Amino acid sequence: MTDAVDSAAEGISLGLTGRIVLVTGGVRGVGAGISRVFAAQGATVVTCARRPVKGSPYEFRPCDIRDDEAVKALVDGIVGDHGRLDIVVNNAGGSPYVLAADASAKFSTKIVELNLLGALSLSQHANAVMQSQDSGGSIINITSVSGRRPTPGTVAYGAAKAGMESMTSTLAVEWAPKVRVNSVVVGMVETEQSELFYGDAESIAAISKNVPLGRLAKPEDIGWATAFLASPAASYISGASLEVHGGGEPPHYLSTTNAAIK
Repeated sequence: MTDAVDSAAEGISLGLTGRIVLVTGGVRGVGAGISRVFAAQGATVVTCARRPVKGSPYEFRPCDIRDDEAVKALVDGIVGDHGRLDIVVNNAGGSPYVLAADASAKFSTKIVELNLLGALSLSQHANAVMQSQDSGGSIINITSVSGRRPTPGTVAYGAAKAGMESMTSTLAVEWAPKVRVNSVVVGMVETEQSELFYGDAESIAAISKNVPLGRLAKPEDIGWATAFLASPAASYISGASLEVHGGGEPPHYLSTTNAAIK
């Protein structure tokens, strides 16, 4: 966890000690930040991905979330070992850059399966467990500003993330009151793979100037928002989409207009 996040969050307790948390894709990038925050709050963190990452401090289980049978086995295994499942964070996802005119039907299908249908499958299996628990449970979907604006080069990803927000609000109605379902709408995040999306350090510094808070998010920023929504402090929040984007992206015309903005 970064020094800045440590300092700002020092002494905060969200009441998550002992909770069993599954973070999909929780081994790198945003997912790793989410896992770190939950672990620091005393939760037992289980992560999954298609391939393990060496040196991960969390319990790891391989799983392709696009495979419904594998997802069911994942949930059953966690409940078998830990006795329950309290929190699920649907974080796994992503997409390479491919212009819509060049994207094959197979490619687009796989992107939607990864970013939407896999999360729905996991949510369904987790809900079946949580409904039987006295304490219920909490599901948090990691969505993106890409689902709310044009996303050239990642059309299927943006559409899937928009669908994830719709899924969030629907499941919150269907599965209440035992299970709360919320989403975190993520903006630009600086991770170990930032250069693939934002360029080098100079480029990231230039992009950061467009963010009202003056920087890209750190993975832990997303982690704290997620942990809050999963915590007792958010016990009356369900069906919500929490925007974590540093104030958003100002309209492009503001950087070029010569009008007197008042």
